[in-house]
Amino acid sequence: MAELAGTLQAALTSARKAQDKDRTVLLGTILAAVRNRELELPKPLSDTDVLEVLARGIKQRREAAEQFTVAGRQDLADRELVQATVLEEFLPPQADPEEVRGAVRELIAGGTAAVGPLMAALVPRYKGRLDGKVLNQIVREELPPG
Repeated sequence: MAELAGTLQAALTSARKAQDKDRTVLLGTILAAVRNRELELPKPLSDTDVLEVLARGIKQRREAAEQFTVAGRQDLADRELVQATVLEEFLPPQADPEEVRGAVRELIAGGTAAVGPLMAALVPRYKGRLDGKVLNQIVREELPPG
């Protein structure tokens, strides 16, 4: 089992001992998603696979929060955002946007001048360390107009 999955399991055990129902349910749900992902893959689960599950869980909760806000249910939106924040605790430190901008500028200077190829080169480098939307925004800001 991946080291990160073990960390999540330990956090779930701590939440159960502390009788923190919300955290217990959240971590139990994420670990179930991790186990499902493990069944889907033909290889042993890696930390990268667990990070993908975490990122998907965070994304789902942020999107749900946006929908709840639009529907006027701020109480539910706040709950989803708190859950996303809890899951973010298990992510590695986020990449510095200036570091990403430098990498984008290097690739552009090297002749890559389209969003698709830039994203293809950058996503593997920053996977799990930077949200795809933020990466796409930086790429679009750095590309010369036209």
